[in-house]
Amino acid sequence: MARIRKAVILAGGMGTRFLPLSKAVPKELWPLVDKPVIHYLFEEVKAAGLNQVVLVLPPTSKATISYFKKDPPLEKILEKRKNIQALAELKKVQDFYKDISLAFVIQEKPLGDGDALLKVKSKIGKEPFALLFCDDVVEAKTPCISQLLSVFKTSQRPVVALSSVKKEEISSFGVVEVEKIARRFFKIKKIVEKPKAEEAPSSLAIVGKYILTPEIFDYLEIEAKKAKEGEVILANALEKLLSDGKIVYGYEIDGQWLRCGDKISWLKSHLYLSLRDPSFGEELRRYLKEIT
Repeated sequence: MARIRKAVILAGGMGTRFLPLSKAVPKELWPLVDKPVIHYLFEEVKAAGLNQVVLVLPPTSKATISYFKKDPPLEKILEKRKNIQALAELKKVQDFYKDISLAFVIQEKPLGDGDALLKVKSKIGKEPFALLFCDDVVEAKTPCISQLLSVFKTSQRPVVALSSVKKEEISSFGVVEVEKIARRFFKIKKIVEKPKAEEAPSSLAIVGKYILTPEIFDYLEIEAKKAKEGEVILANALEKLLSDGKIVYGYEIDGQWLRCGDKISWLKSHLYLSLRDPSFGEELRRYLKEIT
């Protein structure tokens, strides 16, 4: 039985939906409460027992790489100023990441999520792996990736995270046609990218979290040859895999899907988590009553 040890986090792209701020601050560093979006993904990966992470970034993400590194000059300044609280916060973050083997891969050109995933092929090898997109955070008692790992443990087939969306939201997502196997558990029959609501095969949208097997790289390489200089799309590779008679499962996640892929979605997610935070929530709720 294949054991999963590795996770890939895709944080590439140009962040065009977040301009002009994304020119200066990579979208993966935008805060949710008082932590950057990407930190939530690492919390999920670590809680699932995975300790090897490959992070795919665009060439402009020097600030993101710096986030994971120690900063001795900053520590010295804090020590000199006897800022014990700030030092403790810094050490807390450093301690969190010290048990994770982290590799950075740069996607030189924004040629799609499939191209970004192909960049990590040599680091994944012949092992199944978890894949997470930086646009998607899930608040759940059981981490989303852990839920998918439970399905993979018995199926040994690719597993895609799914979540039901409102009719008016369907055209913004990849949507699946499914055959129900059990509660929350489906066999995926077809993937339709951003269909019109009246043409969608279901209300189940793909969340940016997967468990994939290494054969996906073969299909991505085929897509890359067809695309030439165009974008390579993971959904197209998965659809080809399905058309070849391969099995892909879907699991409707138990948790709150917090989207961070555009300004309004990020604002809603930031507000949602901030209002529930034990340190800030009560004061923020009082403040909202004052101004509304």
